[in-house]
Formats: sequence, structure tokens, C-alpha cells
Amino acid sequence: MAKRPKKWIVISVILFIVVCVIIVASLKNKNKKTEQRTVTVEKATIVDKALAVGNIEPLNEIAVKSKISGVVGQLYINVGDFVRAGDPLLEVRPDPTPLEIVETKRNLERAQIELDNIRRELNRNEGLKNKGLIADQDFEEKRREYDQAVLNHQIAKERLDLLEKGKVRIADANIETVIKAPITGFILEKSVNVGDPVVPLTSYQAGTELMKMADMTDLIFKGTVDEIDVGKIKESMTAELQIGALPGKEVKGHVSLISLKAQKEDNTTVFPVEITIDETGGAVLRAGFSANANIIIAREDSVLSIPERVVTFRNDSAFVRIPVDEQNSEERYIKTGLSDAITIEVIEGLEEGQKVLEKELHEIT
Repeated sequence: MAKRPKKWIVISVILFIVVCVIIVASLKNKNKKTEQRTVTVEKATIVDKALAVGNIEPLNEIAVKSKISGVVGQLYINVGDFVRAGDPLLEVRPDPTPLEIVETKRNLERAQIELDNIRRELNRNEGLKNKGLIADQDFEEKRREYDQAVLNHQIAKERLDLLEKGKVRIADANIETVIKAPITGFILEKSVNVGDPVVPLTSYQAGTELMKMADMTDLIFKGTVDEIDVGKIKESMTAELQIGALPGKEVKGHVSLISLKAQKEDNTTVFPVEITIDETGGAVLRAGFSANANIIIAREDSVLSIPERVVTFRNDSAFVRIPVDEQNSEERYIKTGLSDAITIEVIEGLEEGQKVLEKELHEIT
């Protein structure tokens, strides 16, 4: 019976401590609720921009093709080489079928027989002309036939030489089956190797793509802009490019093309755009670099601004709450300007250095 009072004393002490803890916690929460969080009106630079996602590409990229058929006999270049217009790129060695060889040889034999026959007739007519037995007009006609036969024989011989040797000499020019560079620039990609077959480019077939080359001094950004932003941008607007492989490099350009037709990408509607690069900032750009372009829609330097999160928009008007004292505040109408979705310009209603209340945070229970 003597131990019982001590037990109740212990329980009473524990209950007292719990009550004190609850009271202290409630006071802290009350102080937290009464504490006013504010931001300061200050001057800043606000930039409204649209994002374009794409790649760096040459302005003019050429696909080199052949106008003759055969197989690749020799390559004179490698990927990355710089070549000038007219430099040899590769040789296409003729690879005729046995039937083509037979037909070409028979055509040469036929042209030779025709030439021999007309030469004999011309010699005979020349004797008759000297004796005055044929008219000059008939003799000239036979001479024209002989000249045509000579030309046909020469064409047949050159065609056979081209099929068998891959080159022929006409007058003072060497006609070879060597593909030469159409422009001055770099070899970006090689699509064939020695021994690969080559289909010629004709009016009814695309032909084999041998390689790609481009003048790397003229580069552009090709990308897409979301349909939400395309109505805000215009040609000639400046753009700042961020190259993934070249962090920290300042590359600038201007919008040179906005497509009139949209396209679908991952269930979103986007518009293709092109940006001409004006300044590389010393960076060495390569075709295929992935990049993001920030197209500058509008820019305001050193203007009064506040975080947009503290602004309440209602009925096409903007309002903020400013503190009156430690416990009270009042709502104030402000006139806003440019926004970059994080910071917004204040045109009227606030002054530099003035405090603006943050919106009240409600705890999720």
C-alpha cells in the first residue's frame, strides 16, 4: 500500500511533460503561421524566348553520284578530307556483261566494213569526177557519207575502249570513268568501297549514292518549335544556340526560315525552323551536333521585376499582397509587362526595394 502514491506521482509528471511539449509545439506552429515570407522588388533583365530543338547541318550538302555503271575501282579520298571542285574522288571501273562486249565489238566490225565500202566508192567516184563522168554534187554527197562513216567507226572504237579500259582520249581531252568533286568542301560520309557495284544516275532511276560532301563554312541549325510558340517568332529574330558537345560556347544566329506546314512528333505538333549561324564564338562546329536554340522574342533590360509566383491573376488583372504590419497585409493592383514564366516585369504599382508577400502555403494533411 505504501508504493501506490509514488506510482501516481510518476504518471502525473509524465502527463505534465506531454502537455508542455504540446503547448510548445502549438506556439511554434502559431509563430510559423504568423511569420510573413516576402520577396523584394528589384531590377532585372527579362527575356522571353522560344525553344527550338534540332541539329547543326551544312547549308548545302551534296550527294555524289555516277552517270556511268560499273564497280568502284579505286578511292582517292577518305572521310574528313578537304577537296576542291574538280579533284578526283573515285574511279568507276566499267563492268560490262559479256553480251555488251560482244555487241560493242560487232558494232565496231560493222562500222569498219561500212567505212571500207564507202572509201572504195569514194575513190571510184573521185576517178569518175576527174573524167567528168559524174556531177560535183553527187561526189560531195558521197564524201559526206564517207565522213559520217569515219565518225561512226570512231564512236564504236571509243565505246569499246571505254568498256574495256575505262578511259578514252578524244581530241586533246582524256575521258575517264573518274568521278570528280562537284564542289569545294569536306567529305562527310562515304557510302561505297572498292569493288561495290555502281548504278548510274538517269532520268528514271536515282542511282547509287557514292558519298556526301559539303562546304562546312556555311552551317545552319535545323530544328522544330512547338506550335504554342511558332506564332510569336518571326524571321530575322536573333537566337542563342546551346551545343550539347560544346558546353559554354556562345553560338549566335538569326531565324532564316519558318515552315508554313506543321509536322507530328511524338503526338505533338511542331513547325520546322532554320537558323543561320552568324557567330561561332571560336567553336568548331561539326555536322550532326545536337543543339537547342533559344529564339529571342522580346528582351527588357534593367526593369522592375518580381517572381511571377507571387502574382495573382484575376479578370485580366494582376494583384499582389504587400505587408502593412507584422500581422496584416493588403492587396494591390499592379500593371505587368514582359514575363519569362519565372520573373515578370512590373510597370506600375510597386517601387524598387519594396516588399511583396509570398503566397500562403497550405500544408497537405
